[in-house]
Amino acid sequence: MSSDTPALATNPKFIFFTDFDGTITMRDSNDYMTDNIGYGPERRRELNIEVLEGRWSFRNAFKDMLDSIHHPFEECIKLLCDNITLDAGFADFFTYAQANNIPVVVLSSGMTDIIRALLQKLIGPAADDIQIIANTHRINEDGSWDIIFHDESDFGHDKSRAIRPYHALPDNVRPTLFYAGDGVSDLSAAKETDLLFAKYGHDLITYCQREKVPFTVFHTFKDIHAIVKDIVDGKTTAQEVAKKGAEEEARRNEEKVETTK
Repeated sequence: MSSDTPALATNPKFIFFTDFDGTITMRDSNDYMTDNIGYGPERRRELNIEVLEGRWSFRNAFKDMLDSIHHPFEECIKLLCDNITLDAGFADFFTYAQANNIPVVVLSSGMTDIIRALLQKLIGPAADDIQIIANTHRINEDGSWDIIFHDESDFGHDKSRAIRPYHALPDNVRPTLFYAGDGVSDLSAAKETDLLFAKYGHDLITYCQREKVPFTVFHTFKDIHAIVKDIVDGKTTAQEVAKKGAEEEARRNEEKVETTK
């Protein structure tokens, strides 16, 4: 194990990487702040489209969103703790992962202190076992705050960089790698794992369809839990699930073509 691969500490056969906002949680905490105490949902949605279509970088769009929020950072945390809820299936999935030596690693374009506060509220002390790789923040002398991006990339946090050291391991020691996500911040990680779970009805699916990245759709973590358990139990493989997901996507696309004729 090296400093680039801390999740190997327990010699796992599987590692579960996941986005946080809108994936583990029912709503994106940064979107919630922007919509309610920032410049609102219309401008935010406009920028999401700009990012998906390549006219804005995620980094610049995300900073633009956060710059519209002028409440103190601690007030932001309280607002989110009062309003953000957990995906109905995540707590059970996390308990299962802990019992089966499956490290859960959060890769987020949000900010570490917000994520940690929300996880502590939503799942309690067990949250300390979740590795978080995310952006941070700085409190200024006047009480305002700024995001400090994790790296210099156009994503602000290129999530693929955390996954690649695991992906590059020799086949005889490399664990099976999962990733779950929902949106534009997950674009960089979408091609890096053995099985990508993309949330139904969200922007990540649009990207995967356009770039022909294999994925399987999930609605809640209950879906993910069932699939991961079948893989761990040897009933199927990540490759078989990914292939099935690609076939289902091809069938959906054919049905769309037929309905437009």
